[in-house]
Parts: sequence; structure tokens; C-alpha cells
Amino acid sequence: MKSTMTIAISFMLLFVPVLGSWAAEPDLKAVLRTVDEMSNFEATDFSATYTIVSDKPGEETSVFTIRMFRRDRTDQFLLLFLEPEIQKGQGYLQLEDNLWFYDPESRKFSHSSLKENLEDSETKNSDFRRSSLAEDYEVESYSEETLGKYAVYVVNLVANNDEVPYPRMKLWIHKDQPLVLKVEDYSLSDRLMRTAYYPKYMKVEDRFIPSRMLFVDELKEGEKTQVTIKDASVASLPDSVFTKAYLERVNR
Repeated sequence: MKSTMTIAISFMLLFVPVLGSWAAEPDLKAVLRTVDEMSNFEATDFSATYTIVSDKPGEETSVFTIRMFRRDRTDQFLLLFLEPEIQKGQGYLQLEDNLWFYDPESRKFSHSSLKENLEDSETKNSDFRRSSLAEDYEVESYSEETLGKYAVYVVNLVANNDEVPYPRMKLWIHKDQPLVLKVEDYSLSDRLMRTAYYPKYMKVEDRFIPSRMLFVDELKEGEKTQVTIKDASVASLPDSVFTKAYLERVNR
């Protein structure tokens, strides 16, 4: 009997480290929700000026300046081009499930998509909306690694809908302060399409937004786009800003 009991206890002890590792596993879905919460402005409006510099081998550098207005609680945003002069007054407006592009020259709206690139840059229209990682993706796998001097979770995601620009993503998330430092975007066949870097963040009220971003096209060597942000504000915006009439009026 004593021998049987000793064997049973020894067998149970073998599972203690395993059970301990299970208990220590992070809730990655919760981490994604925190990432979203850290950069979204549900209680206030948000606006900022974005400078977008696009480099392509053999071409002149393209520079765009846009003013962005966001109302995350209703998932609305408006992008208004300030520069270059030839595109001044153009804009994108997200209304419910529709994204509209306005051309002041023709005075017409045309339907666009969050999946499309902003002009000829490596940014997507979706890069300017509120973060919705926890809504749009499921965690497929993860590992714990380092990126430079930072301890990170490397999280592989798969989309749960076909509205997102990329069906698969790999994120490097800072473990101590859940902010995304790097993203790899993949096609359904696991082909690397784009890499994004977020080396610098700025605090706005109690939220954090990337103040500098770099997007690299992995299919076209040498093509990249850098985005910087300034003049961030959480001041309330008139409801009229998020209307087609506003884009038409601001161009008169």
C-alpha cells in the first residue's frame, strides 16, 4: 500500500509544472482587447494631422498632408487632404459600412473600400480607423520573444470575416505595456504582403497612438511609406463633420 501511494504521489507531482505553465498562459484575446482600448477614443472625439511620405525607386518622393477626424464610438472617420495643392479638398468619409471618396473637382462621391491603399502609398484606408483587432481576428498561436530590447508576445492571427484588408497577421506586442511594435500582413496563402513598424508612440489623454509609422511593401522592393502625426486633439467635433455635406461645404 505504501509503495502504491508513493507511486501515485510521484505521478501527480509530474503534472505540477505542466499545470503551472497552463495557469501562466496569457489570455491573448484579452491582450488584443487591451491593445484596442489603449488606442481608441470611445469617450471623446479625436483629430490629428498626418504627414505621409511615400518612396518608390525611380520616382519622386510623394508627400501628402491630411487632417483626420475620428469618432470611434460610432466607427466614423473623415480624411481631408490639405496638401499637395492639386489634391486639396479631396476626402474619405466612413459612414456605417460605407467608405466614400469625394473629388471636389467633379463634385462627386464614389464608393471606396477600407482594403484599398490611400492614394499610391503603402498605407491602407483601414490604417486610419479605430483599432478592432479583438473583433476581427482570432488568435491562432503565439510565442514569447524579444524585439530589440523589449519583451514581446508574437501573436499569429487569422481573420474571422472578409472585411479586413489582410486575412492573416503576425503582431509583436510589448508585454509590459500592450502596444503593437511591429506587424506582418499576410495573404490567405501565407505570403508576406506588408510589414509595418511602430517605433514611437505619443500619449493623448489616457490613450496611446503611434506618432511615427513605417509601412514596407514586401512585394515591391524599395517601396515604403512613413507616416508622422502631430496636432493631436480630443476636442469635441460637430456632428456635421461626419457628413457628405461637410466635405462639399469645406471645398467652397
